[in-house]
Amino acid sequence: MNNKGDADNMIKNNDKSIVLGIDIGGTTCKCGVVTTDGELLYKDEIPTRKDDGGSLILSDIKNHIPDMLSAAGMKSDDVAGVGIGVPGAVKDDGTVNKCVNLGWGVFNVAQTFNEMTGYKVKAGNDANMAALGEYWMGSAKEYSSSLFVTIGTGVGAGVIVDGKPLCGYNGAAAELGHLPVVEDEQEYCNCGKKGCLEQVASATGIVRTATRMLNESGEPSSLRDIPYISAKVVFDEAKAGDLIALNVVDYVCRYLGKGIACAAGMVDPEVISIGGGVSAAGEFLLSRISKYYKEYVFHASRNTQIIQATLGNDAGMYGAARLVMND
Repeated sequence: MNNKGDADNMIKNNDKSIVLGIDIGGTTCKCGVVTTDGELLYKDEIPTRKDDGGSLILSDIKNHIPDMLSAAGMKSDDVAGVGIGVPGAVKDDGTVNKCVNLGWGVFNVAQTFNEMTGYKVKAGNDANMAALGEYWMGSAKEYSSSLFVTIGTGVGAGVIVDGKPLCGYNGAAAELGHLPVVEDEQEYCNCGKKGCLEQVASATGIVRTATRMLNESGEPSSLRDIPYISAKVVFDEAKAGDLIALNVVDYVCRYLGKGIACAAGMVDPEVISIGGGVSAAGEFLLSRISKYYKEYVFHASRNTQIIQATLGNDAGMYGAARLVMND
């Protein structure tokens, strides 16, 4: 168990009362005004404009800050700093090591936004920010270390140790979705490699796996009667007892359990938290991941809890806010 301490003390010699948490996604930027003790005062979203190589994104956020502060009843002088989550590899100093989804190359996001606004700024990978959010105010708040896994369009992860995200030298730590664990994979992942975990375990990977199993089997399945198969549909039909859907879920969870076991073998977290859209399947998903996790993991980590994340889409905002409070 862990005493997270007084978050206000994270900002030295500073009596300012709020921080801004920004979670930049491929479609929208989620923006939050957060007190230093973790109360979310206001949140909204603005479109992520990726025109002209994503050059408009930071200026759009800067221009939106006065509206956020006004809605929260705060002033610019109340802001202790801005934390930014980015969907790409980010080094400790805030340098983005390319972000294809936004059209960004290599540049220092934190320094650039500091120069634009005058605020103290820190930046990190979006999965790391969600992990930090869950650690601070969500499912992992009672623990000293955590592994957060998000299962959505892709598979991402973040590791938190002693209140800080593990970034790695290149900003690419905890790229769980790109662990090469899938045997005999013939197609390429978006990263350019074959056999990545997210090729079978992401929402799109689940659909792809279901389509393959349906094509390879002559068995009847309720999935054949559904014109548009989604990951949610696969899990719903599996819960209803459809055999092929159950086989898909078992196959996916075996690889998730194996990938998470590999991660746990390296960082040995106190708790593992599962988030992202696919996590809405709840205990039906978690119990199957846990089964295979225990089968693959080193014996000392076998009893590590696997729990459901609680902050949903707000996790990244909370984590970005917390990041700027860290020394």
